[in-house]
Amino acid sequence: MRSRTPLRPLLTLAIAAALAGGTLALAPTGQAATPAATDPIGLNAPYEYLGWGSPQKPADVMAATGAKQFTLAFMLSDGGCNPKWDGTRALTGGGDQSAINGIRSAGGDVVASFGGWNGNKLGEKCGSAGALAAAYQKVIDAYRLKAIDIDIENTEVANATVRQRVIDALKTVKAKNAGIKEYVTFGTTPTGPDPAGLDLIRKGAAAKLAVDGWTIMPFDFGHHSGSMGAVTTTAADGLQKAVASAYGYDSATAYRHIGISSMNGRTDEADETVSTGDFTTIYNYATAHHLARFTFWAVNRDRACAPGGSAGDSCSGIGQSPYAFTKIVAKYHG
Repeated sequence: MRSRTPLRPLLTLAIAAALAGGTLALAPTGQAATPAATDPIGLNAPYEYLGWGSPQKPADVMAATGAKQFTLAFMLSDGGCNPKWDGTRALTGGGDQSAINGIRSAGGDVVASFGGWNGNKLGEKCGSAGALAAAYQKVIDAYRLKAIDIDIENTEVANATVRQRVIDALKTVKAKNAGIKEYVTFGTTPTGPDPAGLDLIRKGAAAKLAVDGWTIMPFDFGHHSGSMGAVTTTAADGLQKAVASAYGYDSATAYRHIGISSMNGRTDEADETVSTGDFTTIYNYATAHHLARFTFWAVNRDRACAPGGSAGDSCSGIGQSPYAFTKIVAKYHG
């Protein structure tokens, strides 16, 4: 299964120098928040990858779009059961921490995302659920996180033993961190979760794990009929039915426990494009059903390419104004 983007390098360059400014001190726990930051953390937090794709300064994105939340990617294994940014950059004390401090100083907050398509995954490198939970906890403690995202893809999601390990670790994290939000993000078919995704949901229900947002990535479908907005809502309806069935939720409750993580512009499929019109369709659907989460991959790509350029790490591959997609997501308040 392909999901998110194989355009990401396996091990990326260090954070752009533009992100290096700012204090290294963590923001105070009781820092005042602007009204938009009262949204549940992760509700409308687009992904930004600080290791590649000419990442924009998050504070500049906030000023231009009204966004208050970011899902920062990716927390990976350093080769063992130890978390590092992109598997190579120190957990604290570097540019990633500076970026987080800047977001919080501007009244926002962050979700740390574990996994992704490339790199060494903690779910695979940690030999037990207890060890994996401890790795997650190390990141939570370092940044006093209120939410985490497990972007489970590629070999990590394909392994049934690892899927169970992730579920068990998340249950431990829930028990140890009152009020923390947990999102589990995975690929999908045009009609709903594939067998691995369904198994994750069923394992979560069997473990009585209260995931806050089971989130699909509805893109890279290849051939399909209908607009990406319409296909996305069909896939989300399939997710809702799967969550309702596994957990015994009524329809409305199930919708409140699912999310959508789209991709802006040209996806990894040459003939597949997600437009701002599609994002508006998704926004309206999310609002009508009060979804737990509406996000996308990625802020880095939320701008037009230079003349002659094509979709990739740092641009969408379509004609658009800067941050056109982020502005739609930032409006989502559940």
